[in-house]
Amino acid sequence: MATWPAVLFALLAAASNALATVLQRRAARTVPLSAGLRLGLLVDLLHRAVWIGGMLAVVAAACFQALALSQGALSVVQPLFVLELPLALLIGRVLLGGQISRTGWTGVALLVVGLGSALAAAAPTIGTTHAPFDRWVPALVVCAGVMAAAVLAALRRGAGGVRAVCFAGATAVGYALTAAMLKDATHAWQTGGPAAFFSSWQTYGFALTGVLAIFLLENAMQSGPLTASQPVLTLGDALVSLSLGITLYDERVRTGWWLIPEAIGVGLVLWGAVLLSGVALAQDLTGAQDKAPATAHDTGTAPGAADT
Repeated sequence: MATWPAVLFALLAAASNALATVLQRRAARTVPLSAGLRLGLLVDLLHRAVWIGGMLAVVAAACFQALALSQGALSVVQPLFVLELPLALLIGRVLLGGQISRTGWTGVALLVVGLGSALAAAAPTIGTTHAPFDRWVPALVVCAGVMAAAVLAALRRGAGGVRAVCFAGATAVGYALTAAMLKDATHAWQTGGPAAFFSSWQTYGFALTGVLAIFLLENAMQSGPLTASQPVLTLGDALVSLSLGITLYDERVRTGWWLIPEAIGVGLVLWGAVLLSGVALAQDLTGAQDKAPATAHDTGTAPGAADT
């Protein structure tokens, strides 16, 4: 099975998620700020076409992701989602009127080059399209254990970088596990149609885990600087997805001396993610600037936050 359709659909999913981020951020700018939960917020947003457009983009992203996972390896599809942040920056520059500094452009280049070189060196192979239940049991136990440990560690810390890192790590595992279950649920649709899809436990598993991951992501953003959470989220999702692809779906990557260029590529991705998370437009898109006063005593001004 060729991998290019999977790559294409994964890129479309990343672009759709990026567009959703920008549109929802634009909609959020048009509603009054509130110090606490405001029940009327959803009603306000529903009256804004740009917010509805963002939600439609989220639905499109989910469909594209399902198509990508049905066509290719989990270890190929999920790492491509690291392109979501640079794509959001490019879209945001047009729709929100922000600017990308030289640091931001450097981060984009490093992330793209690093991702491309790492995937080219690893050359992940397509394994099976369905994982037997006896493989799911240990995978679910390990992922749930890691997420629980990360959340407990976060709750023991005050607001700041360490708390954000812990929540981001739990989010990364949640995103990877969601994609793994979505791949199996997509297989059920392909082989048994809607009836098999809605009777598969993976369908409800990826829905619940996806919601949990979004909740954990919001906590990560509120807990500390984007420069702490984004690199962990970027690499964590890719690496955990790679591990799940190998253990659940018999996907394989090159080892031996190929580990050297793979490690270099991962390093470039990490470097790029760190640079991008410090760009003012990136913090604006994630809402990090709105929450800055709550963590200013702990973090100060994020590197590059003043760049425009």
